[in-house]
Amino acid sequence: MSNVTRHVLKNGMVVLLKESHSAPVTSWWVLYRIGSRNERSGHTGISHWVEHMMFKGTDMFPGGQLDKMIDREGGSWNAQTSMDYTAYYETMPSDRIDLALRLEADRMANAQFDLEEVESERTVIISERQGSENSPLFWLSEEMSAAAFRVHGYHHEIIGDQVDLETMTRDDLYNHYKQHYMPNNAIVVAVGDFDSDEMLARIRELYESIPAGETPKLFQRPEPPQIGERRVKVERPGSTAFLEIAYHAPAATDPDWFKLALIDSIMSGPSGPGGGNIDNKTSRLYKALVETEVAASVYGSMIPTIDPYLYSITVTVRDGHTLEEAEAALDEQIERVRSGDITQAELDKAKKQARALFAYSTEGVTGQGFWLAFAENFESYQWFGDYVTRLSAVTLDEVNEAARNYLRPQNRTVGWLIPTGADGIEVDEEE
Repeated sequence: MSNVTRHVLKNGMVVLLKESHSAPVTSWWVLYRIGSRNERSGHTGISHWVEHMMFKGTDMFPGGQLDKMIDREGGSWNAQTSMDYTAYYETMPSDRIDLALRLEADRMANAQFDLEEVESERTVIISERQGSENSPLFWLSEEMSAAAFRVHGYHHEIIGDQVDLETMTRDDLYNHYKQHYMPNNAIVVAVGDFDSDEMLARIRELYESIPAGETPKLFQRPEPPQIGERRVKVERPGSTAFLEIAYHAPAATDPDWFKLALIDSIMSGPSGPGGGNIDNKTSRLYKALVETEVAASVYGSMIPTIDPYLYSITVTVRDGHTLEEAEAALDEQIERVRSGDITQAELDKAKKQARALFAYSTEGVTGQGFWLAFAENFESYQWFGDYVTRLSAVTLDEVNEAARNYLRPQNRTVGWLIPTGADGIEVDEEE
């Protein structure tokens, strides 16, 4: 992207600046190169928990006042923990963005981990996990990840395992913070209505004095190749059955990622690089599963990640139909794609829809700030700038080859969520 400038401070912090003068607003992002993929057994969920603790404040910015300070200046703020990163942002009127810069600089080095606050937040996070457990798809997703990844850190949920949330200590959290929250492990991004020279000077003033730490040695374990189909069955109270099929997929830096993203668009509807999709009523799977009333809904997910992850398809089975029916219908469509029956017209339409969705998701300064930081984390911010170009360059032959290579039964994990009724008595799936 020609209008983005990249700088590296003396302490190793990466700075990306993009001026956008369409509105008097600026978004400020701080992304740390640490996520749930780097968590050892016993410490699963620690990145997410530390994210929560960062909102408890510092001596300079007491936790109880932070929301009011941001609101008073007309801003919004939040944070997110991913498999590959932990990120914080503030989007504010441009003449008030200095508060965000000062706040993030202070909590990069001076966050408090008060023991009472840690214990209070333990209750909050355990409740958050238990709330997720009310969704059958959470249980299915957790079992699917655990089956698809035997070795790699992608095998556990971002929120962490219940036993780890019960046993991690204040020192565990604080040590995680001190080991990873440092300028040389951070990417900061400003997008909005500012002068780049003035913004860079202010960033240097606030951040360059924060000392670099020892470069974190991230816990990483590469996943060995899968050598045969894996299957899981989860039985949970409820009345709805779900099917998920997940294929091992390449990392976002692999050219094949874009090919599978287009296959996902053709199969289950236009989807953006952040996952999820918009109206998919013209997609193959909607016509084959939803219009035939085998399924109530179907969607795909192809998320860009640092390491090879998954291309997944999730089906909500309609009442009166079985998991066997849904899987057979889905398999039929997958085999059609593997046989090479995608047309040039379908590919062109998928490209057009994906470009539109990407443009829509990145039109604001907050979205642009996120994607610049996100892309810089696993390759370069240029991945974001080149997204549409790389998508457009994919050929029909390449799509067909990717379908043959990745959508093999030996490369997938199949999951069934079998409802057991409200009282735990298994529901008869026979019509």
